[in-house]
Amino acid sequence: MDLLLSGKRALVTGGSKGIGLAIARALLDEGVRVVISGRDGAAAQAAAQALADETGGEVHALVADTRSDAEVDALVNGAAERLGGLDIVVNNAARPGLPAAIPGVAGVESAVLLDELDTKLVGYLRVARAATPHLVANGWGRIINISGLAARQTTTIPGSARNVAVAALTKALADELGPKGVNVTVVHPGATRTEKTQALIDARASADGTTTEQAEKALFGHNLIGRVVDAAEIGGIVAFLASPRSDAITGDAIAAGGGTPRVIHY
Repeated sequence: MDLLLSGKRALVTGGSKGIGLAIARALLDEGVRVVISGRDGAAAQAAAQALADETGGEVHALVADTRSDAEVDALVNGAAERLGGLDIVVNNAARPGLPAAIPGVAGVESAVLLDELDTKLVGYLRVARAATPHLVANGWGRIINISGLAARQTTTIPGSARNVAVAALTKALADELGPKGVNVTVVHPGATRTEKTQALIDARASADGTTTEQAEKALFGHNLIGRVVDAAEIGGIVAFLASPRSDAITGDAIAAGGGTPRVIHY
């Protein structure tokens, strides 16, 4: 299927590694012109060069900390200048959720929770706020927020709270921007294979005295497909949501964790 994306212009935050890198690659494979961003300028530039060499597409790297209004405004303006406008925004700049050193409410430090919300919830809002005039001016656009299945289960308080909040932000943006031609969706990845995954599997295999296949099953085999989802699969989902083929989908959440047993969402 032709996703009708050739020539579209996208900004992918947190695009230098992991899921963000896979999303950028998927968009480039569809002919999208891409700007990726990250906090580490050298890492972002290296990722952009690798993506350009791999795909032959146009990709630029910019540096921004999405906890800063000024840096986000400069990022969005810089991306629009390099690409001649913006059509697609993918919000992905956030740290992976990690358990606290002390379990339960006693381990939730106020500063940690506030930083998580500032980075993911308010960071996504900053990017969307800065990008909205560009998308509305086109009469067509996409904002895709990468959240996580911690929104649908109790994991850590910061992890669940920030992801639920991103889903609420997504619906509010969709309600406002849908009549202006801009669709807004949220994708909830679960456990996802990235460049860090193999080290976790190897460590589990060593600790348990098992094979890497058995260790991977123990770590990631509890979903309905019985395996860890690859970041490239998340990239494919986002590419579809970014395309004109997805006009019928907005304001909704797409789970991309391989299926959760015994749970119904409707």
